[in-house]
Amino acid sequence: MGHRFDPTILREYDIRGVVGRTLSSADAQAIGRAYALTLVEAGGQRVAVGYDGRLTSPELEAAVVDGLVTEGVDVVRIGRGPTPMLYYAAATLSVDGGVMITGSHNPPDYNGFKFVFQGKPFYGAAIQQLGEIALAFGAPKRPRGGVTDHFIRRDYVERLARDYNGKRPLSVAWDVGNGATGEVVQELTARLAGRHILLNETIDGTFPAHHPDPTIPENLVQLQQAVAREHCDLGIAFDGDGDRIGVVDGRGRIFWGDQLMVVLAGDVLARHPGAPIIADVKASQVLFDEIARMGGRPLMAATGHSLIKAKLAETGAPLAGEMSGHIFFADGYYGFDDAVYVAIRLLDILSRSQPSLAEMGDRLPVVVNTPELRFPCDETHKFQVVREVRERLRKAGVEVTDIDGVRVQTGDGWWLLRASNTQAVLVARAESTTEDGLARVKGALAAELAASGVALPNI
Repeated sequence: MGHRFDPTILREYDIRGVVGRTLSSADAQAIGRAYALTLVEAGGQRVAVGYDGRLTSPELEAAVVDGLVTEGVDVVRIGRGPTPMLYYAAATLSVDGGVMITGSHNPPDYNGFKFVFQGKPFYGAAIQQLGEIALAFGAPKRPRGGVTDHFIRRDYVERLARDYNGKRPLSVAWDVGNGATGEVVQELTARLAGRHILLNETIDGTFPAHHPDPTIPENLVQLQQAVAREHCDLGIAFDGDGDRIGVVDGRGRIFWGDQLMVVLAGDVLARHPGAPIIADVKASQVLFDEIARMGGRPLMAATGHSLIKAKLAETGAPLAGEMSGHIFFADGYYGFDDAVYVAIRLLDILSRSQPSLAEMGDRLPVVVNTPELRFPCDETHKFQVVREVRERLRKAGVEVTDIDGVRVQTGDGWWLLRASNTQAVLVARAESTTEDGLARVKGALAAELAASGVALPNI
């Protein structure tokens, strides 16, 4: 009766695989059963289920629902939409958990699952435990659960629109990237003041326009062109399931996640002076310095949307964010990563502000940095490399921040080395105030990697 998953699909923060190769409907049914058994053991009974716009999502959603009801759990189906709509359902529908069928920002042949469990993130060991539960399946012991439909998109859009007060109309380009936010963005922008130009707003799981990952510059070219052509104040983009945001200012410059956090943090700290603001270890030092300058308490945290979400709840911070564009509002919202809600808060700030987003960017301290560098390193070796680097630095008397990997501050700037939790890669980043300083910072990073037999990619 047991079911065995391909070991590659059980990730740190979700379940993800290639449909037809490492992920099947049988897997989805087993995931539903295993999650249901976990929930029932914890005293839960009712689960919300949603799915994104990928071609395989309806089939996998049906299989998950069947698995859940097989073990006696009642299901509330919310239909197609972005992952944050599922999070919203889990927070407002008196359910005990949530399952989202989504491939996030992966290529079209991927799909997967994200979870909420009794109002908290469900990740790490909990996801691995699903595999162990599935191996031990026996005959179901409870009567089948029931299934109801709840069309929540209208309520969700109304909740998003509530926090936009629009003092000054803006001209905004939106690139949905044919992802799961399409219908939500169409309904939302129809309610907003100003002029809104929608790109790729039709949900299409083949992603014909471009890959839906706004952290990759080439995926923002179409948005940049629209901002220039339409003379927009800014452009906004989303990833495939709507939990990560990308922003372009009125001059077509990419406004990265840590820069966006400076703007958002300034508004939050005006209402919550002295509050902690959380950012991940990949964020620019400018962000941490600006939070302190604005009267906040900067907190550095490990990378990973589930880890950040848990840290937000633990510290009571009103705002948290990652370089990747996962941004979490507990100030006036529910504390989960919702890119469309972040867009609303940003537009509200800009509609009340005299400087434009581009002018806000001009006021930030100038730094030069590398993009996020990801280079292959075997799963069995990547954590060892980070440990070796950390120990060498400590023996040399170097002060190391080891919240997530190794982050080292030097006279020229800082560098970071960490092992990815989701792929067989090492991740690095470096920053300085000058090009010469950046070259020295990268040289220090390269020397440490070389001492462990790893070459830093040329950039």
